[in-house]
Amino acid sequence: MGEENLEILWRPVNPSGHLPERVVTQINELIVSERLKPGDRLPPERELATLLGVSRPVVREAVRVLAARGQLSVRHGRGIFVESPSAAQDLRAAIAGEQVGLQELFDMREVLELAAVGWAAANATAEGIESLREALERLDEATARESLDYALLQALDSAYHLKIVEMARNRFLLKTVNVLQDMMHASMQTTLSLPGRIEESRAYHHRIFDAIVDRDSARATEAMRGHLESARSAALSRLEEIRKTVAQHSG
Repeated sequence: MGEENLEILWRPVNPSGHLPERVVTQINELIVSERLKPGDRLPPERELATLLGVSRPVVREAVRVLAARGQLSVRHGRGIFVESPSAAQDLRAAIAGEQVGLQELFDMREVLELAAVGWAAANATAEGIESLREALERLDEATARESLDYALLQALDSAYHLKIVEMARNRFLLKTVNVLQDMMHASMQTTLSLPGRIEESRAYHHRIFDAIVDRDSARATEAMRGHLESARSAALSRLEEIRKTVAQHSG
């Protein structure tokens, strides 16, 4: 993507709450939706601060967080670039080569996300809940549109789940965020376009959110378990339909 087109991606962040976290969320959404791709250079710090409506120290802190995750790199004298972490690359290659199946992807999502949502509920702060509420509202708005943008839906869906991971406040789990993004990218791509799937997913997202607001770890975990089991069932059913169609055409 050419640098001259990057400015159209940015929007001023909500001025309330923890501003670096809001900047991190916006950049993360752009990376997940592949509007920003590995090798892309972000606008200079001063320009990016203007585009986002924040100060340069806020941008600097957000970049530091994303660089620690391996999503961005600061190359002195050259600028800020989007990176493609090796762990995520390995997973991407495995998925592309069909070495990792949907069952395995959902198994690992359960391991990571059930722990994350329980910790998120236990550690929830007013600021974290407000940030999660905004992520959920953006997702709800996108699902309510007459013409659905599935790439955007996938990015916002991922952003909601990853916000829960951030709320868990577990540094090791946060380090896995890039791998988790790829897991969600692969599994959501298979399910979001299925009839009724978006509505069912939305209902689970709200149950999870309500449980986190109530600081109820058990209820949050149960809601997330139901959400992932529902997505797994839909994905596997769709995969079976595809296999039968292929078999019919090749027979």
